[in-house]
Order: sequence, then C-alpha cells, then structure tokens
Amino acid sequence: MTTFNNREKAFEGKFAHDEALKFKAEARRNKLLGLWAAELLGKSGEAADEYAREVVRADFEEAGDEDVFRKVRGDLDAAGVTLSDEDLRAMMVQKLGEAIEEIEREA
Repeated sequence: MTTFNNREKAFEGKFAHDEALKFKAEARRNKLLGLWAAELLGKSGEAADEYAREVVRADFEEAGDEDVFRKVRGDLDAAGVTLSDEDLRAMMVQKLGEAIEEIEREA
C-alpha cells in the first residue's frame, strides 16, 4: 500500500504542477496577445500595458479561450482593424508558444 500511496501522491503533485504551469502559460499568452493587439489598436506605453491587463482579466469570465478571443475580436472590430478569425486564433497559438518558451527560459 505504501508504494501505491507514494505513486498516487507523486501523480497528484505532478498534476498540480502541470496545472499551475498551464495557468501561468495561458496568463502570459494573454498578456503577449494583449500587447500585440494593443499595437494594432494604436496603443503604446502605459495604455498598451493596461490593455494587456484587460485581456488577461477577460480570461476569468469563463473556462477556455473564447472569452479572450471575444474580447480581442470585439476591440479590433470596434477599431476597424481588419483581421480574420483564423489569423487571430493563429496568433493566440503563436503567443502561447512564445509564453511557454519564456517560462522555460525562466526555469
């Protein structure tokens, strides 16, 4: 039983660690996406940083990425920025990759 309990605790620990990394990577992705979108919206400096924080906060509305997508999509549309849904989703994937690379470099 001890070996089984040790393995169970190890799996639980790994799961918790993986979830924490996933959360950190998604939050970093949202920040990077927000900074990228801010540039398209003509924002810079503190205004760009604040917009990136808004995008990060948008992710807490519901599970998954759709809340972030809707936030950025709506803001781009309102500003008259032409960008397809596919290109925006591709940028979300690209920014997630960048976020993971940054986190791995920090480790």
